[in-house]
Amino acid sequence: MLFRSRKNRNAPATTDTAVAEPLPQVLEARDLEADGKLYEALELLNEANRAERDLQLEREIRRVRHLAGIELINGAPSKPSHPEPAAEVPPRGEQSGCPEITPEELTPEVLRASILDAGCLLVRNLVDEESALRMAADIDRSFELRDELAEGESDGDGFYDEMDPESPFRIPEREWVEEGGGVLAADSPRLLFEMLDGFEKAGLRGVIEGYLGEPPAISAQKCTLRKALPEIAGGWHQDGRFMGEIRALNVWLSLSRCGDVAPSMDVVPTRLNELVATGGEGAYLDFMNSQENVERAAGERGITRPIFNPGDALLFDDLFMHQTGSDPSMPNPRYAIESWFFGPSAYPENYVPLAF
Repeated sequence: MLFRSRKNRNAPATTDTAVAEPLPQVLEARDLEADGKLYEALELLNEANRAERDLQLEREIRRVRHLAGIELINGAPSKPSHPEPAAEVPPRGEQSGCPEITPEELTPEVLRASILDAGCLLVRNLVDEESALRMAADIDRSFELRDELAEGESDGDGFYDEMDPESPFRIPEREWVEEGGGVLAADSPRLLFEMLDGFEKAGLRGVIEGYLGEPPAISAQKCTLRKALPEIAGGWHQDGRFMGEIRALNVWLSLSRCGDVAPSMDVVPTRLNELVATGGEGAYLDFMNSQENVERAAGERGITRPIFNPGDALLFDDLFMHQTGSDPSMPNPRYAIESWFFGPSAYPENYVPLAF
């Protein structure tokens, strides 16, 4: 099912090893950090990078997001609550079977109503198509550079630059993520900035905070840049099976046309209030579900394979049943970003936090 990249660890590095002097904006942000103003520092760095992209700024943004994420975990509220659901659930798409809306219609209340009814919400054109396609090309570049660079090296443009988290945090999952056709977004400061800046422009920060009832944090291990080949088989699962008791929301962003010409997702567009029994025929890993059990859980609403365009996003929580929906006859790979946002009050153990 999985494929492994061929690393050439003896290949010449394409990184500039010279240590640059800190930019003025970085020095100013560090002064704010010293005063305990991490979010002010983050906003200053983001504004500077929007004006002129710079790897030093993007590395610093990642570092400050990590420090702010640790602060969120340490100061998490004790009893956050979800919002009251909207009175009406958005209409379901004829093809997708999922509630569908535009970004302008997205609110915490609509999101809550949709998840309680269908387990998910499909937001069409959350990110504009041009930006989505650019990020897909950047994912290809990050894959290429990871394979070319020697151990511990990074490229000068930030497509691949491994995160070094604060102690005692660590990231041991890189090889497993690579085998699954992914690169951690935290290991690409360039794409991490593009993704979160795009989400910010789409208004997702307020929506996610309103949905979770607390400021969200992502994790280095559960925010992944993906390239799915048509020959990769799926496996039914609910992410809550291996993340424990959490408060979470996944923003799955498609960066290419998929569902017909490239692998998409097979989904159960109905609310499941508990974990479905694992094992059975076709469940080749211990957290996976058999087709028979999934069909039984899906009931009358059945299973669908939505067609996504570049920039469409599917939002769902840890109980949502899904798998990679692929067919070897599909001509193209699928590019996507999978980003889990967690409530700090129930943040998964041993995950590396980054503030949104």
